[in-house]
Amino acid sequence: QVQLVESGGGLVQPGGTLRLSCGAPGFVLDGYVIGWFRQVPGKEREAVSCISGSDGSTYYPDFVKGRFSISRDRAKNTVYLQMNSLKVEDTAVYYCALRGRQIFGTITSYCATGAMDYWGKGTLVTVSS
Repeated sequence: QVQLVESGGGLVQPGGTLRLSCGAPGFVLDGYVIGWFRQVPGKEREAVSCISGSDGSTYYPDFVKGRFSISRDRAKNTVYLQMNSLKVEDTAVYYCALRGRQIFGTITSYCATGAMDYWGKGTLVTVSS
């Protein structure tokens, strides 16, 4: 069983920055697709970024492109989501997820809730003045 642990959420003003971290005690994240997703009450969970386990390729939907950046630190066994220029509409619970199965195409095709196998409990990000 893979336990994913998110951290780094909090309250930030519009235009501010936050960096979320995803760790997995006792499990090596290297080689797996890792994704960041978010959800607000009453809405479906949506992808905000994913990173490939093989070539490091990444995917961002248009609404975060240029503002969010996903990265992997293999030495620290951690995946980060750097969030800049935050907007009020970025307020959500952010989840880290891992795909345990092989992929057969680009990361774009696999950055979706149904493609992930393990989930963290989430960390709340609130963007408010």
